[in-house]
Amino acid sequence: MVTGRLIGIARRRRSRAPMEDMRSVTVTAAAGVQGDFRGAVRPGRAPRRQISLMEIESWEAALDELNVSDLFGERPSWHSRRANLLVEGLRFPRQAGYVVAIGPTLRIGITMECDPCSRMENVVPGLEGALMPDWRGGVLGTVLEDGAIAVGDEIRIER
Repeated sequence: MVTGRLIGIARRRRSRAPMEDMRSVTVTAAAGVQGDFRGAVRPGRAPRRQISLMEIESWEAALDELNVSDLFGERPSWHSRRANLLVEGLRFPRQAGYVVAIGPTLRIGITMECDPCSRMENVVPGLEGALMPDWRGGVLGTVLEDGAIAVGDEIRIER
């Protein structure tokens, strides 16, 4: 089984709010990432965008494609992508329907690709387009089984 590692956790309390970096968090089917505005399930709605995950390798590839320097802190943080979870060493399948397991209990059902929005152009000109190919913008999902997670946890793909 191929495994990776959770290297970042972030949330935002409301739309367009700054991302808050976290070391650990509880993630639930009712609320998504605790304290994140996007995770709460509205009555009568089936969530498809409850939680977002991104590979650091895809973020770096998009920045490399644009020749964005990492000298003197010029390279934008992954928080600019506004994803909740950042993983390393694991390539997500480029399709919906699989399950991502993080730590001992958290299970996330992947529902779709996370298409980059035009706001990425404010981070780096051309970034929206650089994140488009090969699902570089990450994946979206819903929480299937609650769990507490922390930076450093193992992440794996389950069917």
